[in-house]
Amino acid sequence: MNNMSTLFLFLLLSTLLNVGLCGRDLGDKNPFTQKAFVARYWDSHVINKLPKPSFLLSKASPMSAAETASFAKLAAANTLSTRLPELCSAAHLLCFPEVRPSLEKHSEDVDFTTYNDGQNFTNYGTSRPGGIDSFKNYSNDLFSTPVNDFRRYSRGAAGHDDSFVGYAGDTNVADQSFHTYGTNAAGGSGEFKQYATSSNVPDLRFTTYSDSTGGRTQSFSSYSEDGNSGGQTFSSYGKNSAGAASEFTGYGTESNVASSSFTNYGQKGAGPNDTFTNYGVNMNVPEENFKSYADGTVGGTQSFTNYRDQANVGDDSFQSYAKNTKEGTQVDFNNYGNSANPGTDTFTGYAKGAQGDHKVGFTRYGVNTNTTFKDYAKNGVSFATYNTSSSVSGNLVKRWVEPGKFFREKMLKEGTIMPMPDIRDKMPQRSFLPRSILTKLPFSSSRVDELKRVFKVSENSSMDKMIMESLGECERAASAGETKRCVGCVEDMIDFATSLLGHNVAVWTTENVNGYNKTVMVGRVKGMNGGKVTQSVSCHQSLFPYLLYYCHSVPKVRVYEADLLDPESKVKINHGVAICHLDTTAWSPTHGAFLALGSSPGQIEVCHWIFQNDMTWTVAD
Repeated sequence: MNNMSTLFLFLLLSTLLNVGLCGRDLGDKNPFTQKAFVARYWDSHVINKLPKPSFLLSKASPMSAAETASFAKLAAANTLSTRLPELCSAAHLLCFPEVRPSLEKHSEDVDFTTYNDGQNFTNYGTSRPGGIDSFKNYSNDLFSTPVNDFRRYSRGAAGHDDSFVGYAGDTNVADQSFHTYGTNAAGGSGEFKQYATSSNVPDLRFTTYSDSTGGRTQSFSSYSEDGNSGGQTFSSYGKNSAGAASEFTGYGTESNVASSSFTNYGQKGAGPNDTFTNYGVNMNVPEENFKSYADGTVGGTQSFTNYRDQANVGDDSFQSYAKNTKEGTQVDFNNYGNSANPGTDTFTGYAKGAQGDHKVGFTRYGVNTNTTFKDYAKNGVSFATYNTSSSVSGNLVKRWVEPGKFFREKMLKEGTIMPMPDIRDKMPQRSFLPRSILTKLPFSSSRVDELKRVFKVSENSSMDKMIMESLGECERAASAGETKRCVGCVEDMIDFATSLLGHNVAVWTTENVNGYNKTVMVGRVKGMNGGKVTQSVSCHQSLFPYLLYYCHSVPKVRVYEADLLDPESKVKINHGVAICHLDTTAWSPTHGAFLALGSSPGQIEVCHWIFQNDMTWTVAD
C-alpha cells in the first residue's frame, strides 16, 4: 500500500470514528450524509459541549453524497433545470408539478366522491340534459402542494341540477384554477359550497360561474374562507344571465393577510334576483379589489350585505356598483367598510349612469377616517350613514389578535394559566440545500430570471409571487439597530449566529405543538443567560423552493424556557421557549401586540412563544 492510500485510509477511519462518537445523539452513523457533515461543522464552530440541536440538524439536506456531487456539478454548469423533478424529490424541495392534460369526459350522471390526483379535469357534465350531478371533493385534504386546473363543469347543460361540495379545501400552498361552471346552462340549479376553505397561502383563480345562463338558480357558499395569506381572483359570476337567482354567501371571510379581486358579479343581467352576503368579512390586513357589481342590469333586485365588515386595517377598492342599470332595477348595499381598525377604502362609481326608474340604497359606508367615496348617481340614491364614527371599542379590536399570541413577562411565572395560540408550522415541509449547491444558485432580485428558470417558475404564478416576496424581504434595508441575513443552509445559519453572539451559543425552539389552541399552565421557568437582558438571533421561515430562513438580531430581550402543563392533570405536555422584547419603541402603534395588550410603543415589553420550526439563538449558559 503506497503512502497516499495509507493517508486516505487513516483519514477515512478517523472521520468514521469521530462521527461515531460525536454524532450519537443524531442517530446517524454515516459520515457522508449532510446531517453528519453539519454535525462536524457545529463541533468546529461552537465551543460548548451542550447536546447538538437535533431539530436544527434534522433540516439538513437528505441527499446522499453522490447526489449532492451530481447536482452541484449541474448547478455549476447552469443545467440544474434539466433534472428538476429528480432534484425536488431527492432534496425535499417545494416544486410545483406541471399540470398534465386530461381528456376525461362524463356523459352520464356521476356521483364523484373524491378526485385528487393532481391533474386537470377538462370536461364534466358538458351539455347534460336533466339529471343530477354531485361532486363531493376535488383535491381536498391535501395538506401538501396541489396544482389543479378544472376547466368545464356543466357547460351548456339544460334543466340539470349540480352540486359541488368541496374544491381544494385544507390545502397548503395551493395553485388552483377553476375555469367555467354552468356557462350557457338553461334552467336547473347549481350549488357550489366550498372553494379552498382553510387553505394556507393559496393562489386561486375562478374564471366564470354561471355566465350567460337562463332561468337558473345558483348559490356559492364559500370561497377561500379562513385562509392564510396568498391571493385569489374571481373573474365573473352570473354575467349576461336572464331570470337568474344568484346567491353568494362568503368570499374571503376570516382570512389572514390575503389579497383578492372580484371582477364581475351579475353584469348585464336581465331580471336577476341576486344577493351577495359577505366579502372580506373579519379579515386581517386584507387587500381587496371589487370592480363590478350588477353593472348594466335591467330590472330585478340586487343586494350586497357586508363588504369588509370588521376587517382589520388593509386597503380596499370598490370600483363600480350598479352602474348603467336600466329601468326598474332595485339595488341595496347594507354595509361597507365597518372596520375593526382603520384601513384605506376607495369607492368609485355607485349607480352612475343609471337610467329610468331605479332605486339604489346604501345603508352604511365606513367607520374609519381613510375613506373616499366619489362618482355616484345624484338621483334615486339614498344614504343612511356615511362614515359616522372613527371610534372602535376595545373588544372589537382585540378579536383580531389570537388569544395568547402576545403576553406580558409577568405571565411567565409558575402556576399561571394562559391560552396557548396555534403555534403549528403551516409552511410546506422542505429541507436546506447543501452549501455546495446553494452557493451556485442565483439569489437576488437582479438575477431573479435565472432563478426562476432553474425552478421552471411561470410568470405571475403562486411560486413566482413567493420568490419575489421572499427576495424582497431578504433585500429590504435593515431596521435601525438590526442585522439581518437570509440563509439556505445550516452552515450559513451557524455562521450568522456566531458572528453576532460569539461561538459559545445555543439555539432553542418550543419542543412540540401540544397544547395549541388550548389553555395551559406554566410550570418550571428558567431564564436563559441567568435571566439577564441579552441579545438574541431569531430565525423565521420564508416561502421558497428550498428551506430558507430570515434571521435577524434582536437586542434587549430576555429568553425563557418553561414547562407547559395540562391545567387539570398538571402533567407536562410541552416545553416552551418564549422571548420577551423589552424595547418596543420602534414598533408600529397598530402592531397586534398593542391591540391585544392595550398599550403603545415603548410603554410595555411584549412576549411571545417561539413557534414550531422557528428558533432563537442565545449565548449559552
